[in-house]
Amino acid sequence: MTSLTGRGGNSGYGEPVVAESVAYDAPHAGVSARGLFRSFGPVGAVQGMDLEAYPGQVTALVGPNGAGKTTLLLILATLLAPDAGWVRVAGFDPSTAPGEVRARMGWAPDMLGFYDALTVAEYLDVMAAAHRIPAARRQQTIPAALAAARLVEQAPARVHTLSRGQKQRLSLARSLIHGPSVLLLDEPAAGLDPRSRIELHDLLRQLAVEGRTVLVSSHALDDLEEFADQVVFVDRGRTVASHRVDQLPAHAGPRLYRVRTLDAAALAQALDTRGVTATPAGPSAVDVQVFGGEANAARLLAELVEAGVPVTGFGPVGGSLEAAYLQLTDDPAVRR
Repeated sequence: MTSLTGRGGNSGYGEPVVAESVAYDAPHAGVSARGLFRSFGPVGAVQGMDLEAYPGQVTALVGPNGAGKTTLLLILATLLAPDAGWVRVAGFDPSTAPGEVRARMGWAPDMLGFYDALTVAEYLDVMAAAHRIPAARRQQTIPAALAAARLVEQAPARVHTLSRGQKQRLSLARSLIHGPSVLLLDEPAAGLDPRSRIELHDLLRQLAVEGRTVLVSSHALDDLEEFADQVVFVDRGRTVASHRVDQLPAHAGPRLYRVRTLDAAALAQALDTRGVTATPAGPSAVDVQVFGGEANAARLLAELVEAGVPVTGFGPVGGSLEAAYLQLTDDPAVRR
């Protein structure tokens, strides 16, 4: 991949997700927010939020609608001033040094206005000029951004003729045009077809490998679990938990598993014999609730196979990140 910088039922989650104590490092080249507040009149959109997103990692920002994710990103992108708190993006304060932040930060909101009469290439040229990239250098940066966003064929097309997904990719290309070290992406996969989503995952991983800080807000939890390194859960304007994606807490309570089979009758009989209630999930699949974590799930699968049930698929409904999110939004102790 071309470098754009040259720098080469019940959720059954068990124990509640609780806010972790965070030992802050010294200011780094990524994103830091500590005790951040921002209100709109009587509405407190961000109420003491903390965040750390490090270079070389993809950090996912996850929470329900109204949790404060977009407000936080707007503050980081220099478009809103916080009421209180400490913020650094690439080592600079967005409130006091917005120019320094914008030179190092790429911003792709979920809804971006375009100059519809321009061609895709002309639009990127205007954006590159706004970043004061010399004309000679634009001849390299614009093709690289087009290639990264898979928009080479659309370069001569007018922006207003693009599909929703293509406009989403153009927004990403615009955020990359000046070679930022920090990327702030709000729902970047919205409107993308399956192939484009996979290619987006690959691109974001590559950008992290290049040493950039990638902060992504998204509701596509299955997608995030595939390519994110760190997840920060937010709710009601506060950070309530932060985990490495590969170290999410184990599931102690009941969890839904989907079982697929070539013989629905045999599966139904085997489950009934074991007192397991099944819910239809398609012509050849059922959902069952498993208590006791993965060990009991493995035991149930072994018993079904031993009973002669031709099982073709067995796995949890949704990933670990989705289960953590459901617990976050369901548990009143966490939503206090």
